Amino acid sequence: MTPSIAVIGTGFGGLAAVIELKKQGFDDIVVFEKADEVGGVWRENTYPGAACDVPSPFYSYSFEPNPRWPHRFSRQPAILDYIREVADKYDVRRHIRFGVEVTAATFDDDTGKWTVELNGAETVVVDVLVSAVGQLSRPAVPAIEGIDSFTGTTFHSAEWDHEVDLTGKRVAVIGTGASAIQFIPQIQPQTARLTVFQRSAPYIIPRPDREFGPRHHRVFEKFPITELTERGTWYSVVEGLSLAWVYAKPLAAAIRAISKWHMRRQTAAVPGLFEKVWPDYPIGCKRILFSDNYLPALAQPDVEVVTEGISAITPTGVRTADGREHEVDVIIWGTGFKPTEFLAPMTITGAQGVALEQEWSAGAHAYYGMTVPRFPNLFIMYGPNTNTGGGSIIYFLEAQAKYLGRYVAHLAATGKPLTVRPEVEQAYDTRIQAELGESVWSRCSSWYRQADGRITTNWPLLGIQYKAQAKFDPADYEVMT
Repeated sequence: MTPSIAVIGTGFGGLAAVIELKKQGFDDIVVFEKADEVGGVWRENTYPGAACDVPSPFYSYSFEPNPRWPHRFSRQPAILDYIREVADKYDVRRHIRFGVEVTAATFDDDTGKWTVELNGAETVVVDVLVSAVGQLSRPAVPAIEGIDSFTGTTFHSAEWDHEVDLTGKRVAVIGTGASAIQFIPQIQPQTARLTVFQRSAPYIIPRPDREFGPRHHRVFEKFPITELTERGTWYSVVEGLSLAWVYAKPLAAAIRAISKWHMRRQTAAVPGLFEKVWPDYPIGCKRILFSDNYLPALAQPDVEVVTEGISAITPTGVRTADGREHEVDVIIWGTGFKPTEFLAPMTITGAQGVALEQEWSAGAHAYYGMTVPRFPNLFIMYGPNTNTGGGSIIYFLEAQAKYLGRYVAHLAATGKPLTVRPEVEQAYDTRIQAELGESVWSRCSSWYRQADGRITTNWPLLGIQYKAQAKFDPADYEVMT
């Protein structure tokens, strides 16, 4: 058979899937993208200062190096341009239907096919359904009393309102995660007063960024080995972070010492600021952040860091647990995403009418993050337990795309739907959760974990171990008859 394939999403995961399938000779592919352009999170996140915290030579496809990155840690526009260029070069756009949102998908036991519902009306029938919606695509706003009562302007950092002029405004930023530490230094000079509400402080280490000028570009283009060396070097550095959390406590202690030196030095001018921003949990429990300008921004006289918990949003501002009301004109939510709600808000129904929501009622799980028992021919890119605590997710996505290619090739040969054996997936999940239970990520509350403590996002070992282990084996699957 020649399988028909539907892919949802055009971020790095969706493009990796399509490109690998096309390399394997499969061309009956349709890609559904709810927006009007490719790019995923790099299309959506346009906040000031948006950039990647993984060096670009490593945060890019191994098969498509880019010798013309403008910075080592590239900004959002350059990353989006790269994604667009890849989509063009590998003939992905021909397969994309823009402005089309998948609302539901149902597996038909009789035909062995998926019926995909689009925009709640049109349907498309395919053999294989690939979800590439990612873990960080749905903005999260906490349920705080009075949140709808605020009479000023409010928006989430992932939905930045560029029509709002922050000049001379009193601005509240709620959250101090990866996005906030990038946009706070950009908006601080504009605001009359900036109040930063911090629930949990991040560990911050120096950001070894640099501009890549024409000379670098010429060298990278003429001698590709130099760019490959840069990629390999940064692979070693970021994999070293994972190594520290997983295996090497002395290395983790050394990184903590570097962070403490960096953070103390950058907050020295303001008495008491270091004590506010120094984390109170083990290093590595949350993703370490790279920045040289965030803490200096907090040290400015018109900035206040508030560590009291928020009790309510009022019509004129933010009230904290100490009863103080912070009057502001604008509230910016820097509160991240909903990473544990994989595939939501789509309704996915598998064999015998089993809902994915039901299958995942105790927490998302999938074989190497990609396939789920009783959901034949459903494949997930960047699924459960495939996030990395220190490296580049693109490294993982390429391994998953290779797996997908072999999976579909086997499906084409057998002509029958494949589903991962429940006992195989269960044994895998038990092993992974045992590893995670001993990991540093189990020692604090973070977006890596569900409310009950189960870690559904992170891979517990090194990236190279994932790549070595996540190999398609037909024996792990059963053919539906």
